[in-house]
Amino acid sequence: MLATLLASIAEKKARLDRLRPLRPQALAGLQKHYDVQLTYTSNAIEGNTLTLRETAEVIEHGLTVGGKPLRDHLEAVDHYEALLWMRALAATENPVDENTVCELHRRIVARSQPDIAGIYSRNPRRIAGSPVVFPNPAKIPELMEQFGAWLKTPPPEPASAFEAHFRLAAIHPFADGNGRTSRLLMNLLLIRGGYPPVAVRPEDRKAYLDSLERASLANDLLPYKTLLHQRLEATLEEYLGALREALPE
Repeated sequence: MLATLLASIAEKKARLDRLRPLRPQALAGLQKHYDVQLTYTSNAIEGNTLTLRETAEVIEHGLTVGGKPLRDHLEAVDHYEALLWMRALAATENPVDENTVCELHRRIVARSQPDIAGIYSRNPRRIAGSPVVFPNPAKIPELMEQFGAWLKTPPPEPASAFEAHFRLAAIHPFADGNGRTSRLLMNLLLIRGGYPPVAVRPEDRKAYLDSLERASLANDLLPYKTLLHQRLEATLEEYLGALREALPE
């Protein structure tokens, strides 16, 4: 199954490459749509209660939604602005390293949890209902230094982006926001490789979390890799369709 997915992704990526260079005017509206969606989905997986429409209203108009927690609004603004920073970084040749990860995290929780922004946790981290045990807090600096060094080495391929996500999630260096940071890092590496960013949707949540847990406990990454490659294939198809509508004949 994974081999079939890889072949389909390669074919769709080749079709996307044939459309390049993409005009900024054609991309602007498309990227805005995807960035709001990425913000909504990544926050929703972590329990944020804003709907897609409400997330768009908060981001685009600064509106507050009655009955929804203030933190949910702040998380939407934080994630969106961190995403814009990530896109700008992806367009440069600046290295992706440990400092990049910390800056992504700092921006993701800048308003919602400023006291932990970009700071490694000094306490044990657990996920409610999961048997996964994360590394001792004393080991985080060394593990993150090693991870940062590794980030400079992998080829710009989807497999590398998905591995970076898993490695960071497995270290779980921050008190909160690890999942959002891991997904933004993944998408940074995907964009650098010429791929569209991938949203893990709320309906994917159980399969996604189960696959991460299985990868950590049983060292079986196949379900995790399969799920994310499925999401990439679907996103490429959607992206190509949207570009065909946006580009002139």
